[in-house]
Amino acid sequence: MNTAWRSLCWSILGLAWPVLAGAQALPPTRVTIPKVGAAPTLEDYLPGGPRPGLRVTDFRQRQPKDLEPATQPTEAYLSYDAGHVYVGFVVTQPRPDVRARLQKREDIGADDLVGIYLDTFLDRQRAYFFLSTPVGIQADGILTETSGEDYNFDTQWSSQGRLTDAGYVVLIAVPFKSLRFPVKAGSQEWGVTLIREYRKDSETDYWPGSTQRVNGFVAQFATADGIAGVAPGRNIQLIPYGTFTGARFLEDAGYARRNEGRGGLDVKLVPRDAVTLDFTVNPDFSQVESDEPQVTVNQRFEVFFPEKRPFFLENADFFSSWFTLFFSRRISDPQVGARMTGKFGQWSTGALVMDDRAPGRRVDAGDPASGARAFDAVGSLRRDFSNQSYVGLLATSHDFGASSNRVGSVTTHLRLNTNWFLDAQVAGSHDVDLQGSTRNGAASFLGLVRNGRALNYYFTYNAISPQFAVPLGFVPRTDIHEVGSFLSYRWHPKSGPIQSWGPNSYVAGTWDYGGDLQDWVVRFPVQFNFKRQTGVFYRHVLSSETVSGIVLDQREDLVQVNTSALRWLSIDANLAVGTRPNYGPAAGLAPFLGNYRDVALGVTIKPMSRLSLGETLLWNRLDGRAGTPAAGVDIFENRIVRSRANFQFTREWSLRAILDYNALDPNVDVIDRERSRHFGGDVLLTWLARPGTAFYIGYTDGYDDLRADPTRQFRPEGGLRSTGRQVFVKSSWLLRF
Repeated sequence: MNTAWRSLCWSILGLAWPVLAGAQALPPTRVTIPKVGAAPTLEDYLPGGPRPGLRVTDFRQRQPKDLEPATQPTEAYLSYDAGHVYVGFVVTQPRPDVRARLQKREDIGADDLVGIYLDTFLDRQRAYFFLSTPVGIQADGILTETSGEDYNFDTQWSSQGRLTDAGYVVLIAVPFKSLRFPVKAGSQEWGVTLIREYRKDSETDYWPGSTQRVNGFVAQFATADGIAGVAPGRNIQLIPYGTFTGARFLEDAGYARRNEGRGGLDVKLVPRDAVTLDFTVNPDFSQVESDEPQVTVNQRFEVFFPEKRPFFLENADFFSSWFTLFFSRRISDPQVGARMTGKFGQWSTGALVMDDRAPGRRVDAGDPASGARAFDAVGSLRRDFSNQSYVGLLATSHDFGASSNRVGSVTTHLRLNTNWFLDAQVAGSHDVDLQGSTRNGAASFLGLVRNGRALNYYFTYNAISPQFAVPLGFVPRTDIHEVGSFLSYRWHPKSGPIQSWGPNSYVAGTWDYGGDLQDWVVRFPVQFNFKRQTGVFYRHVLSSETVSGIVLDQREDLVQVNTSALRWLSIDANLAVGTRPNYGPAAGLAPFLGNYRDVALGVTIKPMSRLSLGETLLWNRLDGRAGTPAAGVDIFENRIVRSRANFQFTREWSLRAILDYNALDPNVDVIDRERSRHFGGDVLLTWLARPGTAFYIGYTDGYDDLRADPTRQFRPEGGLRSTGRQVFVKSSWLLRF
């Protein structure tokens, strides 16, 4: 069986290899951005205005029709002065088709937009982006070729927009202080591209034209020169913050109250043009927005929840790699920390050090490590090459009491031609636990990737030894050799309602270090993308898992439908049926298969420009099968419901309310889970003037069904009882010099 699966994976790779000769890159575009004597205004780009700047008009589609002229005209005007780079957009679009609502900052996914990408180091691998809707709602971030778009980067810049009879106009102004770039004696040479999203027809246009036939987006930017005599400056940013929380919560003996205040300071220094130093004292790690609901019941491995805390988000890509060796949510409660990120020509480097008070609170009082702090450090170094390739180093260090952990790795991303890349990483760990036991482990990754408009392919190989330990990372499974192969093909009809469609195939196998096959999966999906932001996806899966030494063969059929055809309504619905293991059986039982049904439904309604209503439903059920310990009975049912409403008074002021319900009904005779009910709600009033300057007032309340919890000494009569109420006030203010 092992030999057969290895042969199949390598055969798929061999079939794809003849397409190694990739597409040709487009001819490069070079422009000179002019300097203006006075800062442009939005009125300059309204009908009859002077429209200062370099005019560009040849926007080309990337989706749905590769490099064909845009269906609606767009004019853009590039310019700069001593403090800012500007781009003014004059967009032609039928007024009824314009999608533009007054929403929160970065909540722009359903609206039309325009924006600018800036590769300020001209390394063809990384770029800032600044996006605006027709009414000036902002989103910004950093795009990297290997990690994609990261919206966690936030900085100060301005955007203004206005609807017109012919469409809309937008003016974006980005301060040089908000960018990092090397200062040169002559003019700057930056990569630049402009984007326009036309939501109604699912159309994305770029200037200069950007094709999917080439693997690499930033590499296709225009080269812009002429920006002379500018610098990001040596600036200082101070963000003091304060929070106050008044809480009422349930303890074993009854309800208790606690009032708590907390303050801290984040400091950002730019001693050199491309170097940033961040320091934090009692950092602001209060999480205003809650995590999105996920199913955590009957999961074989740990569920991933993304980072939301401000200090860790900026320049997170400096510490990323193919293996997630640094997962910042592992640091729970720090008091002080520092970070350095910088770029010197083709070299980039980053370092982070921080303490963590949480591990000492999780150790028993009699343990020598009780109350101790963990000290964590992360460092990275990377060398970029002109052909979008790089080689990087990453190291992490974790010390807590008598325990320690060290992890080091080497990563590479090599361009083979215009479509193919080779990715690789090797890592090693040295771990000493609190009892003094030592273990050493290793991990390696190899990936071969082809991206194109029609054919996409990747082959991956992972090896993670049983002793590999990364307490600061997210590596949920060890003791594996894993091989995976993915192949997809897309046709793009010239006419009709379908914009693209085609099949996928995915084959993977996992062996342990003893050479025994543990898991395998074969997927046969097909996907259809229609006009008006509508898609349908179907997948049939055959798979097998070895759990506690038992081989469990499984199947799955899944259908996904999503649509935003109506400007006021978005729907995302998933239905899956098949068989799935009971990973956590009751005492005395071995894992066994059940019949499952999963439903996931997300609906967003925007009945007016300022109001957004969202409903999320996750329903999972596992039933017993004949010949198993659960024959003729159910195993569990899990229901998660979230209702969300947001009203935007102005661009700065908003009011958001969330109601959550999570109910688990297990059959305790066959699964090791307890019945639970939780109902919670929160209300949040927000004033967000700009990133770093904000004011929040919030209220949260939670209710649990305590009758099913035998560990509680205090059991109120009746059903749901409040287990915690909290009122909090939080304020931060960005001071920039």
